[in-house]
Formats: sequence, structure tokens, C-alpha cells
Amino acid sequence: MNWKNVFLMGALVVLPASMMAQANILNAKKPQEVGVRTQAQKEVDNDAPLKYGYVDDRDILWSKTLWETIDLDERVNFPLYYPTDTIDIGSDRRSLYHVLMKAVKSGKLDAYADSYFTEKRNFGDLSAALQKTDTLDYGYEQVNAGEAVSAEFITTKEITAAQIEEYRIKGMWYFDKRQGELKYRLLGIAPVAPDVNFMDTDNPDKVELFWIWYPDARQVLHDAKVFNQRNSAQPISFDMLLNARRFNAVIYKEDNVHGDRKVSDYIADNALFQLLEAKRIKEVIRDREQDMWSY
Repeated sequence: MNWKNVFLMGALVVLPASMMAQANILNAKKPQEVGVRTQAQKEVDNDAPLKYGYVDDRDILWSKTLWETIDLDERVNFPLYYPTDTIDIGSDRRSLYHVLMKAVKSGKLDAYADSYFTEKRNFGDLSAALQKTDTLDYGYEQVNAGEAVSAEFITTKEITAAQIEEYRIKGMWYFDKRQGELKYRLLGIAPVAPDVNFMDTDNPDKVELFWIWYPDARQVLHDAKVFNQRNSAQPISFDMLLNARRFNAVIYKEDNVHGDRKVSDYIADNALFQLLEAKRIKEVIRDREQDMWSY
């Protein structure tokens, strides 16, 4: 091995992690060509999210709609949270919040006010929940004195990817009698953050920023890749991660006769019992599948 090969291998080793797994990295003659797919690659690429099969209403023998919370403090859910800072990282690495917000801003995705998807929200409505502008006391003194408020006395708080604490998802478990198996279909997802108006207080209330109809977001989430810690050369998409349920979630609500009330509404001030109730609901679904095969 000559010194030229040694130098080349050393240069590849010190490449930043954000450069790994990018398209055309081994064939790029200039740094600007890294991440740019060749025309030949585009022509042979038929990469697309795996389409859902058609399910007739008559084939659904039983179903149950659930709402779950994905806590981003849990290590298994970190791929949905990071990276929060995009200054020193490649454009191919973005958090789920960045992907959703970019699609909402560009109009590729519609944002809804609640998990029943009855009311759309435009970006102007979202801005009030994502950003707050306030004036310090010195600024009010300038106003009272009839002076213009200096920019240094105006503060702006904004919800960023770092403030997202959890995601809430809505999905349906159903038994397909034609295929004879229990299946899950993800229907909606919502980022959750502290209320921007009370971010500086202790234990501020968490609010759902907006809801996204998941089937409409599949192509957007398929194009956005998640960092694969075990093999950076083979990243997976957000769509694959979510559909495969490669995350940990806790049930906080189910469809019921009481107006789809939350678990916390009938088990208050007891986190342990709420977790046990979420586990009970999960076991009911699991037992339902087993009962289908009982003779």
C-alpha cells in the first residue's frame, strides 16, 4: 500500500458523520457533487412508499381506534427527535418536526386542528401557536415616554425542534377477515410542545401544535431519511419507521361510549394506574386476536 492510498483512506475516515450515506459520495469528483444523484440513478430508481392494500369495510370484522403518546425522552424514540440543530449537519439529516413543518409551510401537507381532521389550519393560524413576541419592562417605559421601542427590548420566543417533547398518534387496530389477521393502520400524527405563552414557567401545559393526516404524508416522510445507528450506509425512512412501529408509545385514549374520553379523565392523579390501564387496553386487543381463533 503506497502513501497515496494511505492518505486517501485517512481522508475518508475523518469525513464528518453527516456526509456518510449520502448519494454519490464514492463517485463525487467535487464536494458539491456529494448528495447529488446522477441521472442514471434517477432513471433506475423506483423507490416509493409501499402502498397500502385496499380494505373493504365488509372485510373489517372488528376494529378499535387508539390514541398514543410517543415520549421523546425515551432512547428508542430518539430518531424522531434528533437532530435539533441543523447548522453543522448535512441537509439529508433532519428531525421529524423539521420534515413536517417544511411540508406544511410549502403547502405539501394540510394541518388540522384536532385528531378528527374536521378543521384545517393555515400557516397563519399556526404562527400564533409557534411564536410569541413580547416587550420587556424597559420597552414599556419607552412607550409611556412616547419613544419608539428599541429592538433590544423586544423578545421573541419560538417553538423549534428542540422544544418538541412528544408526538401523539392516532391509529386503528382492525381484524381483516379476508386475510385472517390483526393489522394496524396509522391515521394521524401531531407534534406536542409546551405552550409558547408559558414556556418560562414551571411545568407548562403541553399543546398539540397541529395534526397531520398520515396517509397524505407518506411520500413526504418516505423521502426524509432517519439515521441508522447500526449502518449509516442504509438509512431508513420516517414512513418505514412509523409503519413498522419502531418506537415505544403509551395509550392515552381509546374510542368509547363516553365520547372518547382520555384515560386521565377517569383515572386522575395516578400515573401508575394510568399506565396499567393503558396496558389493559393493549391486552384487550391482543386477547381479541386470540379469541378469533378459539373454537
